[in-house]
Amino acid sequence: MKLISYSFQCELYVGIIIKEKIYSISSLLKKIEGYNNFNIDNFYDDVYGNLNKFKKYIENKEIYNYSVNRDEIEMMPPTASSAKIICVGLNYRKHALESGMDLPTEPLLFSKFNNSLIGNASTLKIPIETKKLDYEAELAIIMGKRAKNVSPHEALNYIAGYSNSNDLSARDLQFKSSQWLIGKSMDGFLPLGPYLVTNEEIVDPNNLNITTSVNKEIRQSSNTSDMIFKCDEIISYISKYITLLPGDVIITGTPEGVVHGVNQDKGYLKKGDVVEVTIGNLGTLTTYLY
Repeated sequence: MKLISYSFQCELYVGIIIKEKIYSISSLLKKIEGYNNFNIDNFYDDVYGNLNKFKKYIENKEIYNYSVNRDEIEMMPPTASSAKIICVGLNYRKHALESGMDLPTEPLLFSKFNNSLIGNASTLKIPIETKKLDYEAELAIIMGKRAKNVSPHEALNYIAGYSNSNDLSARDLQFKSSQWLIGKSMDGFLPLGPYLVTNEEIVDPNNLNITTSVNKEIRQSSNTSDMIFKCDEIISYISKYITLLPGDVIITGTPEGVVHGVNQDKGYLKKGDVVEVTIGNLGTLTTYLY
């Protein structure tokens, strides 16, 4: 199942993608079950119960009465408003090599904040504070239930689904100190979307093609099989130290091909660029820069 969070007339809704068309599950639930405003936070309150409910309405074809005009909505990040954002650095072998750094022996974790989240097809103004804005295509894991001290064997069962993300990075700010926070967490620096593809639709998250294009030119082209730490290992590791909650986002690292690595001759991102991240069957995440 593909789910989106979207805004329409200053209200937040949840939609379901069926054959590339959007249908409002929020409007259906309001009509049938009396929900005043079912939004993405309500979804993460009971991920698996809500998914079973949605499946019932799809099977009964009741959802088809609630189509949405894509041109009238604003796409929002498909995660909880209170989500923690945990990032894994240097998690692709070839990216670590292009960066001139040793392969990590444990996941290298850092964080972003909620101010960095924007949805698909968003327009981002490049901050005047950076002259070296870089892209990083990353598979995003979105948690479906509370996870503490889970084993790698169990870990994938705790996932709500997956999404594309772009860990935008101001390299000149990122490396001003040993802490990457400023260069990673400026406003709008984590485009996420276009939708949440639920767990059962992804057979193997550790074997998905992943690409980035800038103005239709391919800059990154790899596969999540090059990850040093796989999705199950990452969740298990984080859950030893940090309790993961429904809606929390884990971005799992970027492959080779960033400007800071092998593409320095291409130049950093600039006004007018269009960046697209595509992973497996998760759709394409587009960000417009000005």
